[in-house]
Amino acid sequence: MFSYTSIHDYQEALKNGSVLCRDAVLYYLNRIQRLAWLNAYTRVYSQEALETADRLDRERREGRESGRLHGVVIGIKDVICYKDHPVSAGSKILENFHSPYHATVVERMIREGAIIIGHLNCDEFAMGSSNENAPVFGRVKNAVDPERVPGGSSGGSAVAIQASLCMLSLGSDTGGSVRQPADFCGVLGLKPTYGRISRYGLIAYASSFDQIGIFGRNVTDLAVLLEVISGFDRHDATSSKREVPAYAEGLTFNAQSVTQGDDRLSVNGHQSSKKPYRIALLKEALDHPSLDPEIRSRIREFATDLRLKGHIVEEISFDLLDFIVPAYYILTTAEASSNLSRFDGVRYGHRTADPEAGFPDFYLKTRSEGFGMEVKRRILLGTFVLSAGYYEAYFSQAQKVRKILTERTKLIFNDFDIILTPTVPTTAFKSGEKSTDPVAMYLADLYTVYANLVGIPGISLPLFTHTNGMPFGIQAMTYQFRELSLLQFSYELMQQYKSYEIPTL
Repeated sequence: MFSYTSIHDYQEALKNGSVLCRDAVLYYLNRIQRLAWLNAYTRVYSQEALETADRLDRERREGRESGRLHGVVIGIKDVICYKDHPVSAGSKILENFHSPYHATVVERMIREGAIIIGHLNCDEFAMGSSNENAPVFGRVKNAVDPERVPGGSSGGSAVAIQASLCMLSLGSDTGGSVRQPADFCGVLGLKPTYGRISRYGLIAYASSFDQIGIFGRNVTDLAVLLEVISGFDRHDATSSKREVPAYAEGLTFNAQSVTQGDDRLSVNGHQSSKKPYRIALLKEALDHPSLDPEIRSRIREFATDLRLKGHIVEEISFDLLDFIVPAYYILTTAEASSNLSRFDGVRYGHRTADPEAGFPDFYLKTRSEGFGMEVKRRILLGTFVLSAGYYEAYFSQAQKVRKILTERTKLIFNDFDIILTPTVPTTAFKSGEKSTDPVAMYLADLYTVYANLVGIPGISLPLFTHTNGMPFGIQAMTYQFRELSLLQFSYELMQQYKSYEIPTL
């Protein structure tokens, strides 16, 4: 029977002939069908995935060169364009729309031999923290406890890894939409530096915050996929021209340095070290009244253990915490108001069927019918803060907060390698528990939006199990473009501390 542990082990099995790409695809198609009640996928491309698998098997038999993702089965969030396939962002406003081009990340994955098995469910236009803002496809269920939410907005992408419905998945992270559902589902979720991965072909929510992220079960897999999809793209002016490190090789060297006793090794010019990390804990994050007491206690115990292992761990004051969520929602809703103005029913997607509707009624009815309530709420909030009477009072002030946060962050990383915080204040909550209180829902993003405001990479590590039986983890962040250090640190923690094991379904 087919089983999956890592890209490396899977591709070794392909090389020695003990498994075929077709076997892997059939395994995941079977699980997707059997666990359809989780509602993780919006569309499954069964026949196409099998045809791709057969082609890859044939090329391998013929001795043709294979890519770094040869045979790797990947699901993509329903906000990422896949040429000639429907993409809807979970919204009626994009019904019957088929993408005329590949997102850059999809193009790069296919070039390296990946198999795209389907699109994954999400909150409408990636706006949500619970995957309950899903008017077209309905909510995704957490595989550990179906009564609880999987987190959002990339809930389908998280559950696809949690329930073994693909090997790796892509989501998008505007304010925690990769890290928060990863935490709720007990899997790894990585948001890279803003600009590390091209956003071309990602349906925009808030353009200066959005970043494509990765879900997986082990750090080495994340490193391989990150290396493939990172790098400059002429279609995205915000993508970075910085060299992409050999992330997977960096992890291998780092592991060897620990076992062989080497103090320092160099990988593509990036230093890999077993020397103690300098770790900052944000005091206000741990003392915040919204944080579950058990999570607070476990993280402080964890910090004590890190100190005993020789790392430098300090609690530092961060008095800007309470400004983060308000600034984030002012800026992102303003950008959403602008970005979503293109969905007007004129060129593509849903348009009102009312034959009497003239302008502006046509525009009003199309958007009223096509957008769900949460999307409408954020568009209205964004339009409000951009309006002439309130621009200076809200939008300009939020931009100032963002600048102050960026400067403070740079100062922190002058003294520390890593910032640690909780990922989410609580474990996964019950479906419907917060849906009538938008402010309470927004506060679920308290710890994750910081990384998006300042453009730094962050990862959620599923290290612990709560007494309620649900997973929870810790969020680690490094300075911009230091993903290699973040992955090395994460690899070490996952080897030493991981206690949560995903139940077999």
